[in-house]
Amino acid sequence: MGKVSDISKSGHLKREIGLFGATALGIGAIIGSGIFIVTGIVAGIAGPAMIISVVIAGIISLFSALSVAELSVYLPKEGGTYAFAQKLISPFAGYIAGWIWIFSNIFVGAAVSLGFAHYFATLVPAVPVKIIAVIICLIFIIINYLGLKESTLLNNVLVTLKVLILLFFIAFGLGFFNITHFTPPAPSGMTGILSGAALIFFAYTGFARVTIMAEEVKEPEKTIPRSIYLALGISTFLYILVSVIAVGLVGTSDLAQSGSPLAAAITVTGSPAAVLLISSGAMIATASVLLTTILGISRIVFAMARNNDLPAFLSSISPRFCTPHYAIWITGAFMILAILLADLSLVVAVSTFAMLIFYFIANIAALRLPHEYKRYPSVVPVIGAITCTGLVFFLNLNSWIIGIIGLVIGIVWYAIHKRVIK
Repeated sequence: MGKVSDISKSGHLKREIGLFGATALGIGAIIGSGIFIVTGIVAGIAGPAMIISVVIAGIISLFSALSVAELSVYLPKEGGTYAFAQKLISPFAGYIAGWIWIFSNIFVGAAVSLGFAHYFATLVPAVPVKIIAVIICLIFIIINYLGLKESTLLNNVLVTLKVLILLFFIAFGLGFFNITHFTPPAPSGMTGILSGAALIFFAYTGFARVTIMAEEVKEPEKTIPRSIYLALGISTFLYILVSVIAVGLVGTSDLAQSGSPLAAAITVTGSPAAVLLISSGAMIATASVLLTTILGISRIVFAMARNNDLPAFLSSISPRFCTPHYAIWITGAFMILAILLADLSLVVAVSTFAMLIFYFIANIAALRLPHEYKRYPSVVPVIGAITCTGLVFFLNLNSWIIGIIGLVIGIVWYAIHKRVIK
């Protein structure tokens, strides 16, 4: 207890995450929401061309990932883009980045909890979806509260399982593949493809999750960039293959009508065991995303509170478990509230709106890096910023309204809080 107490008093976190754990955090944050949840929504918007949407979103994510990677080498500090923007742009820009991350990830947590519940309901339809979503969210809040080591160990297991299950989906589904499901290829044209890419971006946003926890990563200057590249590359490869097989199995109309699209796709095989396995894989995947979402959001709150951008008590570390306990419980409570009040398609769109703003700020911060820390030409963050801005215009009006309201609330809090502490 002495060692843990000393850490909690010092206000520092332990470096326990290596390359495998950091990569697993990224994969855990990426794979799940897109393949298992957003696939059906995007299928209804882009048609078979959703595969092009997946590729476009992956390329756009890559530019932002390169920016975040070089930023993480420059400043391997808890808080990720919050810390980057604060140092390289302005304290206000850093605050906005942190606030918008919190806002977005409350909706991410709600989305993946609801996604888990939809797949659970395919196996046990008698249980209300929102009740399941609240219960699973609460379970993972408790796991995060109990400690990082337990959380990352569980995440590594979940990531390994869900990757294996996706590989099964690809291999087994290939035997029932029907090329006729790919016509017409792009019923909504380029607008549908780009609208689909905007929503699929939601599924990629976890590539920078490890930067939020930089103070808990071993050798962060080397580990963080490598883990980002690995997580994004592996996830994109799986996204493309799974999307192709899903469309080839049942077509985009059936995918669009289902809240559990991959389970709907695998039913064409006539194998109840395959449906059970894929539904289980979906629950594993969404649970993994939920785990890393709660990890990330609580660390942003911890970092912002430590810098006096949020109430100081949120930077408190549990003497027993060495975790930012108040940050975990309070953000978890807002996540549960979002589950109860929102529906799946809306929370995805709102979260995407907020995350595009977040990564726009990251790219601007990368543009302002000192020359000796630049790994890539300045055109990389410029393209990253432009593409993030462009995707915002392909989201629906409701996501704009709710996103702007959330942003205004954050700005008002900042103005009042800074005036009070002067």
